[in-house]
Amino acid sequence: MIAAWTNGYGAADLLELREVPEPALGADELRIEVEASPVTAGDIRLRTANFPGMSVFIGRAMFGIFGPRRKVQGSIFAGTVVEVGAEVTGFAVGDAVFGESLWGAWAQRLVVSASGAVAHRPDGVDAATAAAAPYGGGTALHFLKEAASVQPGERVLVIGAGGGVGRYAVQVAKVLGAHVTAVDRERKRDMLLGLGADVVRDRESWDFRTAGACFDVIFDIADVTSFSESRVALTETGRYLSLSLGLRVLFDMLRTRRGGGQRAIFSVAMASRESIEVLATWLAAGHLAPVVADCLPLEDIAQAHVLVEDRVVGLVLVSPSRESMARSREVA
Repeated sequence: MIAAWTNGYGAADLLELREVPEPALGADELRIEVEASPVTAGDIRLRTANFPGMSVFIGRAMFGIFGPRRKVQGSIFAGTVVEVGAEVTGFAVGDAVFGESLWGAWAQRLVVSASGAVAHRPDGVDAATAAAAPYGGGTALHFLKEAASVQPGERVLVIGAGGGVGRYAVQVAKVLGAHVTAVDRERKRDMLLGLGADVVRDRESWDFRTAGACFDVIFDIADVTSFSESRVALTETGRYLSLSLGLRVLFDMLRTRRGGGQRAIFSVAMASRESIEVLATWLAAGHLAPVVADCLPLEDIAQAHVLVEDRVVGLVLVSPSRESMARSREVA
C-alpha cells in the first residue's frame, strides 16, 4: 500500500511517499480504507520534535530519541471497513467509520482495534467532516466536560478560540450549555460567531483581566497567560485550563488541588470509544461544524504540513488517491 513516510525529525520536505506492507490484521481488529486524515498542530510538533515544556522528555521517550519510531504517522482517520478480524462484533465490511489511532493514518489502509477509539460515521456525515472532529473536538470534550465539568449557565472564556482546538472548544462549551466568550484576532470574528460564540473579543486590544471575576472557566489554548494572572477574572470556584504542562502549571495544580476554591488544571486527552461516539452523536445532531481549509491528495503531504505551519485558518486534510498510487510507483 501507499503511505507517507517520515524519515526523521525535521522540516516538512523529509516526508515522502513509499510503498509499504499492509499491517497484519488481528482477531479483534478492523482494516480500514482511509478516505481522509487531518494534519494537526500536534502532528507538526511530532514531526519537528518540538515538545513543549516538560513534555520534551516524555515526547522523546514515547516517540523516539533521534527520530520517530513509527515512520507512518497520522493519528486521525475516516474511512470504510474493508476487513474484520475473526472476533470482531459490532462492525462489518462496508461500514463507514472514523476515529483515532496512535499512528498509521497517512496511508491507504489502517488497522485499528475494534474496541478502541473508533465509531460508526453518522448517516449524512462525510469523511472530511468526520475526520475533522476528533483532534479539536476530542480535546475540547475532555477538557471542558471531563476535566472542568462545565455546567449549563456557566461562563467560559476561550483564549485562542480560532485555532484547531479553540474552534471546537467554542462549540463544545455551547453544547454543554455555557455562555462563551471567544478571544482571537479580529479577522476571525465572523467565523467564531458562526460557530456559536456569544461574545468575540480581539486578542490585540482586549485584556480579559479587566472584565472582573466573571468567568467560571478560562481555557487558555494559546498559552499566553497563567493561573496567577487569570485569578482576577475567575469566580470563586473558577477553573483555569492549560494545554501545556510546565513547572508553573504543575505547581499551581498541586497548590490548588484541594479545597473548593479556584483551581489550575492540566490533563491529557486520550481518545476512547466513548469520546468518539459522543462526537458522532453531536455531528449527527449538527452541534459540531468543522472548519476545513483544504483537502489535498496524500502525495501533497509535505504541502499540507507547510499550510498548517503557516497557520491557515481551518483544518488541512489529506486523502489517499489513485494519483498518489501512480506517483509513488514513479518514485519507488
